[in-house]
Amino acid sequence: MPAVELILLQRVEKLGQMGDLVKVKPGFARNFLLPQRKAIRANKDNLQKFEQQRAQLEAQNLKRREEAERVAERVGGLTVVVIRQAGESGSLYGSVSSRDIADACTAAGLTINRQQVVLEHPIKTLGLAPVRVMLHPEVMIRITVNVARSPEEAERQARGERVGAQADEEAADAVDAAAMFEQPPEGAEQPEV
Repeated sequence: MPAVELILLQRVEKLGQMGDLVKVKPGFARNFLLPQRKAIRANKDNLQKFEQQRAQLEAQNLKRREEAERVAERVGGLTVVVIRQAGESGSLYGSVSSRDIADACTAAGLTINRQQVVLEHPIKTLGLAPVRVMLHPEVMIRITVNVARSPEEAERQARGERVGAQADEEAADAVDAAAMFEQPPEGAEQPEV
């Protein structure tokens, strides 16, 4: 199928800026860009209409971006806690989704929806995970998601302590190493070196 030509109504990551004429695959246009009103079809009437409204659209975009930048300054470095059940090895029973992160952010005072959360890969283990949140197509912040089994465990993770099976293994290794260097009891023969 031939590519579809569109006019972008806002910045789209890895595609272009507002006002750019782009060619995309028909499915991307039909299923994502057009329904979410991120673009319009590039025909003669739409080009003319866009040029007439361009100043107004750019002003609206600038206003939304400035508002998003103010929010980003206010909540920069946000850390949210997500409580989940996990096995002894620290693997979650399931995963933490973008909806879970959006709900936790909303509870912490940052109102976002799940489409704004950008997960590179699903969170399937306990610990701290950096996540990107798109407040505006041009404004992105990083938040930290603290996945733990309990609020107490989340506090320990936030302080930098290891929890779960790794912490138990490290503690056992430290005890074994200390036992290897113990002094022999008094009266025992010292080996000759």
